[in-house]
Amino acid sequence: MQLTNKDKNNILWVDDEIESLKSNIMFLKQKGYNVLEASNGEDGVNLIRKNDFDLVFLDEMMTGMGGLQTLIEIKDLKPSLPVVMVTKNETESLMEDAIGKKISDYLIKPVNPTQLLLVCKKMLESKKLKGDQVSKDYIQEFNKLSMAMSDNPGWEEWIDIYLKLTGWEMELDAHPELGLKQTIFDQKRDSNTEFSKYVEKNYLGWVNSTGHKPILSNEVVDKFVIPELDKNDSVFLFVIDCMRLDQWLVMEKYLYDYFNIKKSYHYSILPTATPYSRNAIFSGLFPSEIEQHYPELWKKMMMMKTVRIIMNGNFCLNFLREEGSS
Repeated sequence: MQLTNKDKNNILWVDDEIESLKSNIMFLKQKGYNVLEASNGEDGVNLIRKNDFDLVFLDEMMTGMGGLQTLIEIKDLKPSLPVVMVTKNETESLMEDAIGKKISDYLIKPVNPTQLLLVCKKMLESKKLKGDQVSKDYIQEFNKLSMAMSDNPGWEEWIDIYLKLTGWEMELDAHPELGLKQTIFDQKRDSNTEFSKYVEKNYLGWVNSTGHKPILSNEVVDKFVIPELDKNDSVFLFVIDCMRLDQWLVMEKYLYDYFNIKKSYHYSILPTATPYSRNAIFSGLFPSEIEQHYPELWKKMMMMKTVRIIMNGNFCLNFLREEGSS
């Protein structure tokens, strides 16, 4: 037996009393699902080898190959295939075994149609339902962000805008079917334009002021690292070049089990290029101050920068010639 309609959500039900489940199977078919049946674990595994199913209902107590062994073989074949265990047995040890072998959910017999439909919607339609909600939420947030950008935001508000745009970009990347990637791209482009104007207007004030202003690159160690050193604890400073916020957020979720994470943000000095902003972090100085206090190091750094530019190819060589002729 093979699937004939691959456009529907395809379900396999494996149970050695499959005839007693005909009413439930009929109910699922009426709801638009394509359902195949297997009366034992061996036949179920063979069907999974030959077909692309979206969900499996699996009886726990079957003659021959039992439900847990069938589950193991299913997961060996297709680890990401959702399996819902159907059982009369509610013992804790059985559920621990089943969950340990990566069932997606379980139902207790006798199963009623409402339970079945809820599980199918959760397993098969949750992404679409979530996508619909994401689309509605983003349209509302789009208007809020547009208003925030036109409301003369300060440096703290610009951080909040950037965090929200990054979060939405990641959310919409997970739902390409919504067709909103160009919208968020355009909104980020507009925000970059407005933010550039904001920095151009305020940067000199930040450099020359000690008042209410963003923390700049040359203040990072003093503001964040030195206070930790004063606690006499072990302190590690990692500076990771060219990592965007969204890339960090992808990594961050894997660190929650090991660390308590507290985030703070600073504004890069200009130019934001690595030789300037990174060295400002390490030295606690602006580039002009590095040149003044450490002229030999500055000269060496500039020579290394020139070598890197030359090695980057013709485009950079053209840039050097234009720079030299101006």
